[in-house]
Amino acid sequence: MIDKAIKKLAAEKENFKGGQKEKAMMPAVYNTLLSFCKQESEFAQAVAQNEKTLTDCLAAVAKDTGSAISDIDAYKKAVNFYFPGADIKCTMTIDLIGTAASDTPPIEMITSAEPPKKSVLNMSLDDLF
Repeated sequence: MIDKAIKKLAAEKENFKGGQKEKAMMPAVYNTLLSFCKQESEFAQAVAQNEKTLTDCLAAVAKDTGSAISDIDAYKKAVNFYFPGADIKCTMTIDLIGTAASDTPPIEMITSAEPPKKSVLNMSLDDLF
């Protein structure tokens, strides 16, 4: 059933007819719906057996959104479009290093057999006059 839902969504993506808002949201909502179908076979069955299209789904998602909608709210509305009463759960974590880890070369430890040489300053009190 998962493959059937994925094929149905892919075909509907090719024939997508929506307004500017719907077109802007479509790639992210489409990819998320694919992910949900792969996660939950019952959701995939609801998508596969539903006569409504991806165009219909995105029209429902865009309805009453004003000028903006968060991704999470768009995904919730899309899930409810195909499976009324369903909800999504999101977990977000912070990664303080982020992409800096890939941009910064690793720190190399310098090890040598000889201890570092200390510089010594010799001064006489006569030098101060």
